[in-house]
Amino acid sequence: MSDTSSGARAEHENATERTSARYSERLYVTWYWWLLPLLAAGLLAAEVHLGYPGVRAWLPYVVLLPLTALLVHRAGRTKVEVRDGELWVGGAHLPLEFVGEVQVVAAKDKRKVLGPHLDPAAHVLHRGWVGPLVRLRQTDPEDPTPYWVFSTRHPDRLAEVLRAG
Repeated sequence: MSDTSSGARAEHENATERTSARYSERLYVTWYWWLLPLLAAGLLAAEVHLGYPGVRAWLPYVVLLPLTALLVHRAGRTKVEVRDGELWVGGAHLPLEFVGEVQVVAAKDKRKVLGPHLDPAAHVLHRGWVGPLVRLRQTDPEDPTPYWVFSTRHPDRLAEVLRAG
């Protein structure tokens, strides 16, 4: 009887582990990266306005400033997660069984990895406001993508989870 209850408990723990995220982060845009796009939108609205009275005076501000804020917010909605036995980077996912060598790339080495040494077939999700990158080889023989390169704020923690997975 204890074998059945311990087996059921182990199965429940495995199911809970599969549905819960073992690693999750959102690549939000830091506050100081909001300033330049909002300033540019304000200047563009001022150019459109150019001292005209009526609707042309306030409409560019009402349209351009919220639109810019929405675009910056959407740029920061990207998630990096390890859950349900898969790595999710934005909308793409890779089963953990196909994760090969995992390499952490420091912010100072990004130019080399994303520049002349980048394979055009690689899956890249780069966010300029996030310093480090993770580069991982994928081992699925049917997938033409040789490796993934993506931004993450905690590359060592993510690499540890991927290596353990």
